[in-house]
Amino acid sequence: MNRNTCVIAGGGPAGAVLALLLARAGVRVTLLEKHADFLRDFRGDTIHPSTLQVLDELGLAEEFHRLPHRKARSMSIRTDDAEIPLADLSKLPGRYPYIAFVPQWDFLDLVTTAAGRYPGFRLLMNAEVTGVVREGGAVRGVHYRDASGEHELRAALTVAADGRRSDVRRAAGLVPVEHGAPMDVLWFRLPREPADPGETFLRVSTGHLMVAINREDYWQLAYVIPKGGFASMREGDAGVLRGQVARMLPFLGDRVELIKDFGDVSVLSVALNRLRRWHRPGLLVIGDAAHAMSPVFGVGINLAVQDAVAAANLLAGPLLAGGEIPESLLARVQRRRTPPTVITQFAQRVVQNRLIRPVLAGDAGAVRLPDLSRLPAAAPLIRRFIGLGVRPEHVRTPEA
Repeated sequence: MNRNTCVIAGGGPAGAVLALLLARAGVRVTLLEKHADFLRDFRGDTIHPSTLQVLDELGLAEEFHRLPHRKARSMSIRTDDAEIPLADLSKLPGRYPYIAFVPQWDFLDLVTTAAGRYPGFRLLMNAEVTGVVREGGAVRGVHYRDASGEHELRAALTVAADGRRSDVRRAAGLVPVEHGAPMDVLWFRLPREPADPGETFLRVSTGHLMVAINREDYWQLAYVIPKGGFASMREGDAGVLRGQVARMLPFLGDRVELIKDFGDVSVLSVALNRLRRWHRPGLLVIGDAAHAMSPVFGVGINLAVQDAVAAANLLAGPLLAGGEIPESLLARVQRRRTPPTVITQFAQRVVQNRLIRPVLAGDAGAVRLPDLSRLPAAAPLIRRFIGLGVRPEHVRTPEA
């Protein structure tokens, strides 16, 4: 048995950033990650200006920009007939008017390496949380399993940041409310040639929808399908998928044969949900564990990071002071982060229901999209919403 001030389950963006912020403030914190490394393909890797600003406030912006990355300063939608501007991020205020595409494992390595510079930080890899420690009606830590066996890790505060299938959340008896999603996403990659388009874009056609992300030497591609549709799709031939990709993105027509079969495809089962209550005595839930986000707008990482910053701002001082963390303080984290979560999920549901659902159903009218960038009032709101989000957080915790 070990005792810490804070134990965090889940080494994704929310857990890693919160661990860094707490360790930087002088809190003893242990971060548990169930995998041996962070190398999972096709995870969210869009780092928006709000998160870049957080990295700047932590003194990590220069180090981040040394990572292999690509900057996207604009976003557009391509239909069969036209290219429609969606957001010109270059007009955003601040030092970082762009989205940076960087592999999530590089981002997590950067954050956990920075956390490791502080003596109070400990990272346990291959450590799978199997349950929570309960004492006196409160959560007092976790049970976890690694290569050497079963362990108990006690802490004044336990944080569940272990994703949308959170084991800690389930052990605490917290169940999210499902808001539904009409789609799943097939992820795959194809080589990129110098003559290909330069920017990341959304491709929409009657019955079909794709996202093409420029990763310099390859395209990261998302093919959107109706919810639950992959099972029947897999029973057929991958040639159907190849043909659809070639029709949607003709410049890739000479490369679609590289999709040999469905083994070359990863499937994201899209979920959109939210907990009514993010806390129990001694336990706080943040990130995807508290609110699974749709991939619409690509803001999942950034909402998770903002949760972490808000939590650290409110909790670092009381954790350093010692003693029990009152549940009322955990409730303050939820109250602060609920409005941006609700507003973002509402916008995602609007896009799902007004664009994605009818497009996938073959509604030709849904493809005739207005150019909102021409509306003086709409353009600034859209780019601010995508780039900075609702209530961007700033680092308030001092460095110990």
